[in-house]
Amino acid sequence: MRHPIATAFLAALTAFLLGGSVRAEAPRFSTPPRRPALPAVRDTTWGANPLDAFVLAKLEAKGLVPSSPTDRLRLLRRVTLDLTGLLPTMAEQEAFLADRSPGAYSKVVDRLLASPHYGERWAQHWLDLVRYAETDGFKEDALRPAAHKYRDYVIRAFNANLPYDRFVRQQFAGDELEPDNPDALIATGLNRLGPDEYNAANLEQRRQEVLDDVTDTTGLAFLGLTVGCARCHDHKYDPISQKEYFRLQAAFAAMQPRELPAVGPAARRDHARRLAEWEAATREMREEMERLLAAKRKELRESALTKFRAEIQLAVRTSWERRTPYQRLIALMAEKQMDRAALAAPSRLAPAQKKRYAELEKKLPPRPAPLPLAMAVTDVGPEAPPTFRLIGGDWRKPATRVQVGFPAYLGKAKADTSLPPGAASTGSRAALARWLTRPDHPLTARVFVNRLWQHHFGVGLVATSNDFGAQGSVPSHPELLDWLAVELVQSGWDVKRVHRLMVTSSTYRQSSLVNPRDARHARALRVDPGNNLLWHARRRRLEGEAFRDAALALSGELNARMFGPSARPRLPEGASKSAWAPDAREEDQHRRGVYVLVKRNLKFPLFDAFDQPDLHNSCSRRTTTTTAPQALLLLNGDFALGRGVRWADQLRARFGTEDRAAVAHAYRAAWARPAGAEEMRLGLRFLQRQAELHAEAGKDTSAARASALADFCHALLNTNEFLYVD
Repeated sequence: MRHPIATAFLAALTAFLLGGSVRAEAPRFSTPPRRPALPAVRDTTWGANPLDAFVLAKLEAKGLVPSSPTDRLRLLRRVTLDLTGLLPTMAEQEAFLADRSPGAYSKVVDRLLASPHYGERWAQHWLDLVRYAETDGFKEDALRPAAHKYRDYVIRAFNANLPYDRFVRQQFAGDELEPDNPDALIATGLNRLGPDEYNAANLEQRRQEVLDDVTDTTGLAFLGLTVGCARCHDHKYDPISQKEYFRLQAAFAAMQPRELPAVGPAARRDHARRLAEWEAATREMREEMERLLAAKRKELRESALTKFRAEIQLAVRTSWERRTPYQRLIALMAEKQMDRAALAAPSRLAPAQKKRYAELEKKLPPRPAPLPLAMAVTDVGPEAPPTFRLIGGDWRKPATRVQVGFPAYLGKAKADTSLPPGAASTGSRAALARWLTRPDHPLTARVFVNRLWQHHFGVGLVATSNDFGAQGSVPSHPELLDWLAVELVQSGWDVKRVHRLMVTSSTYRQSSLVNPRDARHARALRVDPGNNLLWHARRRRLEGEAFRDAALALSGELNARMFGPSARPRLPEGASKSAWAPDAREEDQHRRGVYVLVKRNLKFPLFDAFDQPDLHNSCSRRTTTTTAPQALLLLNGDFALGRGVRWADQLRARFGTEDRAAVAHAYRAAWARPAGAEEMRLGLRFLQRQAELHAEAGKDTSAARASALADFCHALLNTNEFLYVD
């Protein structure tokens, strides 16, 4: 008789090979969250808010106790970095120490949540999740000049505490649900963030790859599900069929890219007026220029058209009115490439024509500068191209046609595609947006509060924050997860409220110190070595962006300017041919990390070394590695060395030759705590020794002292206490 485990394994293997699925009998998160009662605890004095009851109950059940609270300045540094990504200033440290009122910490939290830097910090987490980049990827890796508008939208949305349900709806269907709101239109740029080979000849495959990308990212980022596993066959572990995958994808079937003016109505009217005046004044010259170009432009467009398959050529040659919805979409893709090819027409003219064209071009008055544009999407019309279940996920093998719909195990909701009368759109993305933001949706609120928890506590209540399915981690505190999800929805999807609950909890305020000699810690290490029960705070390393921001802030060089086109810092010597030219002004290079240009094929080296995620896929949690390049960049890299020098300049300008005061201030600024007596002794001895070494190398006394202080500042940037959040 075959062993039951072997039988189950063979059944799973057979199902996999035959394209079937192996599903959890009872999906973990298939029902709406319900607010559980707070658990009873023995120690009724420890908890600061309801979150703590769930944590303490689990600890007490295992005979464990929470760690002591961390000291005030470490807590200030932790919460300031968590909520804004910046170090607390000396003034903020002093103000917190001076405020001995019971609500002192709550006031700090309120101040940080109201800071414009809060949006910058939490936008970075979101941008990782939705695979944000400002280039196309692939071989050309062409720049997307308007991509930063989406980044700025996310920052503004977090700062304004935009309710999470509206935040989601705007990104999927802002054009359908809020057509008169410029921010909502910019938000739809979410659907264009994935990699895209703009010059591909196989447009059918290109379109399918875009649809697959946006479907998979929707599943990961908003549902916490690996729906992409159902693209080629039924999901092996979760109750998602291949048909349901393509029903979800059908929500995007009519979607097409568009660029729209990222300005208000008044600016658009003013630009239209100036453009009309320019066109009237230049009509004759432009008409002559157009006559010169017409034949060559047509030739180039026709040549570009020939690289496409016959079906696409037919779509382009068919009039707009007679095209099917699919022909309209595919023809628009082809025509963009044809238009790009036609731009070469002036350089292809015969010599006499080229000379005349150049003369006219020189006389032509400057055209009004184009309005800044934003990447957005719209539907090709009120009727969508058909969506088919694809055999093996292959666009060349359509099977049965499907309509817009959603995985049945998450609730049998009908797709609500209703739109105002006369809307030239399908309403399919609006249906998806409405379904995702239903108050009783089993996943949306759970997945989002889990992400907030992860970034505050180091690991999510579900550790696999992009996989709430059968293969994902079992939640450590399922009741707490549901309590938070219900709180988010019932508060009106108030994101800052959930932040406030988390960072004001006693759980968050625990010390990260683990002392094996302490009997309580020794027992906890035996019972729960992975800290799944949250008996102490986790130490976390700063991301590359946060390290850079902190170093620039200490050196007095951080440029706080928000929004707009991205910063282009100087790259190391020998960077690849795809490198960017640095901003002309050094201060523009020193903006916060969230504003640094995000290029798929050339990540900023400092960020890359410190585990910036792959820019082609959704990243829910960055890895944390320890590698030699990190140490080399911190010890020998131009950035770290330069910040040490600039920081030392700041200290010398303030403290002159008062070494003790300069060293004490540097410690306090970097670590957000006063240095101990032994640390002061070591710092001053280091300063003296370095000054002696620089003097031996031929520097005069003043230069030797300056270089020694720069070495000390550089050393502080390399310390664990600076690089880690306790």
